Amino acid sequence: MRLFSVGSTAGSAIGDAAPAATGAPAVVTPHPSAPIPVVGPGIGTSLRVPLAETGIRTFPLILGGAEFGWNTDADTALHILDRYAEFGGNAVHTADSFAAGRSEHIIGRWLSTRGNRDDIVLSVRVGGHPDNPGIGAVNLVRAAEASLTRLGVDRIDVLYLDGTVDDGSALEDTLATAEWLVETGKIRALGAFGFTAERLVEARILASAGYPRIEVLDEPYNLLRRTGFEGDLRLVAAAQGLAVTPSHALEHGFLSGRHRTKQALQGVRGMQLRGNINRRGIKVLRALDIAASELQVPVAAVAISWLLAQRTITAPIVNAFATEQVDELMQGAGVALGRAQLAELTRAAN
Repeated sequence: MRLFSVGSTAGSAIGDAAPAATGAPAVVTPHPSAPIPVVGPGIGTSLRVPLAETGIRTFPLILGGAEFGWNTDADTALHILDRYAEFGGNAVHTADSFAAGRSEHIIGRWLSTRGNRDDIVLSVRVGGHPDNPGIGAVNLVRAAEASLTRLGVDRIDVLYLDGTVDDGSALEDTLATAEWLVETGKIRALGAFGFTAERLVEARILASAGYPRIEVLDEPYNLLRRTGFEGDLRLVAAAQGLAVTPSHALEHGFLSGRHRTKQALQGVRGMQLRGNINRRGIKVLRALDIAASELQVPVAAVAISWLLAQRTITAPIVNAFATEQVDELMQGAGVALGRAQLAELTRAAN
């Protein structure tokens, strides 16, 4: 069942009838069960959630650009972005380390050619590019400026600080530099990626002394990857009122249900997926299959819906390789799982 339907016409849905013998125009009679065409903005245009206290409102599913310029060429990436926006999506995420900056170039080209920069919530993670590693004061400014240049924009809505790269810099210096970026209008809000609960507490203490607050948290989280977030990190995120935008929402595509055997898996992606094809992974896929069958939606949509039902989760970050995958993912924002379904999925993942 498709919950979002855009850009179709009745004729394209059912085809043209054969012309009458008299030469009169054919009359096309829609089948009673044919989908109702939607003309104009996608239904998701009205679906927005607040991103903590930033004043930003986002679609509850953020399109990630991790595959752009790597496994997805530029033209395909542009079609994926178009499809997402066609459904009413308004949030795009990338990083300076994705495909060595090519992801940013592609997204910047899309924003420029479509003329929709003011309609899009643009978030960027910095700190992982080899030219400007870490989030020390100097490299943070260089990384932000480089991302702005590659994207061809004058501001970034949410700048995620990559805490996984330990360059020995003091958090106080990082936040002081971020304050300058905010004051100059280069960024609107501050986010964190890979921060521990202790580091978030330290950041909030500094914020009480006048430094900018971290408002958004990206922590890899899904049905299979739960231990890193479900604990102190979730407690701190909830206590601080952070908007959590988890990446790896489908665990490298495994939770889409497309990969169930190890034989066809090759390369880096194959290595990432192969580790989940075990008793626990298959058990989770079976639970997803049952819920997807009951709701008549794709497996990926159920995995996304489970995430959205979890406490503190605002908008998962999802990646797509093709436009048809966007159709599946977007349905996750419109699926409501029942208590029994949520309990069964959680039980399968334990």
